[in-house]
Amino acid sequence: MNKRFDYQVIVESSIMITLRDGVKLATDIYRPAQDGKSAEGKFPVILERTPYGKTRASRSEVDRGETQPRPRPDVAAHFVRAGYIVIYQDCRGRHASEGEFVKYLSDGADGFDTVQWIEQQPWCNGKVATIGLSYAAHTQVSLACLAPKALSAMVIDCGGFSNAYQSGIRSGGAFEMKQVTWAFNQAKESLLAHNDVRVREALAAEDLREWFKRMPWKPGQSPVKWAPEYEDYLFEQWTHGEFSEYWKQLGIYTEGWYDQFADVPQMHMSSWYDAYVRTATDNYVGLRQRKRGPVRLIMGPWTHGDRSKSWSGDVDFGEASTIDGNLAKTWRDLRLRWFDRWVRGVDNGVDQEPAVRLFLMGGGSGRKNTAGRMQHGGRWIVGDDWPLPAVKFTPYYLHADGGLSAQKPTGNGEPVSFDYDPSNPVPTIGGPLTSGMPVFEGGAFDQREAERFFGCKNPGMPLAARADVMVFETPPLQQDVAIAGPITVKLHVSSNCIDTDFTAKLIDVYPPNEDYPRGFAMNLCDGILRCRYRNSWEKPEMMTPGSVYEIAIEPFATCNLFKAGHRIRIDISSSNFPRYDVNWNTGEPEGRARTRRIATNTVYVDSARASHVVLPLVALDALQPLPPLAVTGL
Repeated sequence: MNKRFDYQVIVESSIMITLRDGVKLATDIYRPAQDGKSAEGKFPVILERTPYGKTRASRSEVDRGETQPRPRPDVAAHFVRAGYIVIYQDCRGRHASEGEFVKYLSDGADGFDTVQWIEQQPWCNGKVATIGLSYAAHTQVSLACLAPKALSAMVIDCGGFSNAYQSGIRSGGAFEMKQVTWAFNQAKESLLAHNDVRVREALAAEDLREWFKRMPWKPGQSPVKWAPEYEDYLFEQWTHGEFSEYWKQLGIYTEGWYDQFADVPQMHMSSWYDAYVRTATDNYVGLRQRKRGPVRLIMGPWTHGDRSKSWSGDVDFGEASTIDGNLAKTWRDLRLRWFDRWVRGVDNGVDQEPAVRLFLMGGGSGRKNTAGRMQHGGRWIVGDDWPLPAVKFTPYYLHADGGLSAQKPTGNGEPVSFDYDPSNPVPTIGGPLTSGMPVFEGGAFDQREAERFFGCKNPGMPLAARADVMVFETPPLQQDVAIAGPITVKLHVSSNCIDTDFTAKLIDVYPPNEDYPRGFAMNLCDGILRCRYRNSWEKPEMMTPGSVYEIAIEPFATCNLFKAGHRIRIDISSSNFPRYDVNWNTGEPEGRARTRRIATNTVYVDSARASHVVLPLVALDALQPLPPLAVTGL
């Protein structure tokens, strides 16, 4: 059990820590106290480094049922009363800290210097643990790549790029437009905007949704131009199309630091509708193979950081889906128990918990709940590794008649062609997204157009009705089918253009019921490939119009139970905007296109060119349930 010392809390605000280059970072230190004075002795430290404001509440610090995030002093007090010092720090160039903000790339060295400073303080016992969601997960992993001696344990929540070129900034060669919305929204809170009313007013006057209708942009002609340091790094990311040395920098390429990464107990967490699915699973695999650990993985059904909500988008996963009441009493208690075990040596049973905890979505009624969300349901399962050892990777083949089955096509099935017009891209309806507001949002939705989704022109119509969306689905399943793991879509394709994109989306298709008389096509995961990168991320090659190429699309992993009567569906197209930037089909350099072409794209589905999706099937009797609650300390 967690030992409570019931210390009081005192705070030292905006202590300026000097880094190796002379820049000073603003730091708040919450310390144990007795009788209004700092408690004597040395204590372990919990550190969070954030660009969002060290005094502002983190939006995800909520318990189930709460609507307002807990203030940072409240969160800090939970740990301080248990015998820890808690430190929050503004990242370089943000809020009260000095320096110029360059997204991601300064956080490794800055974090390392901060940990060293903490270790040298008379109140630190030489042990520093780290916490933080999203960008504050990136900052944790960046400093851990440099392995400061005092780093002792980590809880890495939805971030810490394994390889930002493949997930987080770019994906399949395409650019993730969440970087655009984040840059614009955060530019409003930049030091420049804070100090110059004209910059604040200019940014406030921009209509980002209207700007998204007017792609492509140019440097100096974008809504972010009013904050040059933000526009500069944004276009730097956008225009570095090849996997060059740029993408191997500390802060965005943890894979390159796995060998020297700190060997400390670490928990990696994400969720099926989060932008960091691949980051969490890749880091878990890469680090568990190299470290004594322990290294753990938790994957829920939520959107980014929403671990205390039972729903995502328009779909509810039930009371069993949250952290609260299922994996721990609260999110704060889960972290405290982890640190108590691995920082303070408390024998609280954490070391007996499973290495991998996954939420298997599905199994619900499919009807609306009182909040108007579709009840998809689900349950927690566990395993010894990722992917689960029981998984069998099984091809399901695309057929010319729109079928999807485990049977390979026979004969010469006619290829399937469609016109992709970059001026009319397929709109994004949910998915593993974050930071997209006010333009797009993540989550699980019926794949049907609605005014709430950017780019939808025919509200009420299914995306499958578009001429540029190719649908392949199984007959109604005769029995339940479970999948848990990474997805790969292998297509044989051609185009009349020298470059284009292909996209793939995995969908759980509900049959009609009284609440959903047209059924419910629930998105599970999706991916993209920019064809110039089909052979190499480092050396792009244009296509020869009419030539047939084999390509591989890697949607994020997922974990879902398709109930009997449902259909498994794959949608193939060439755009998913605004999740990804649009390919203009001209082969122009990334982020610099000025012209556009309509592409006629073709998918081949005959016996010699059998396009297919590889699904991670797992037998129902091989699924291991979450251990009794007593094991998780409840």
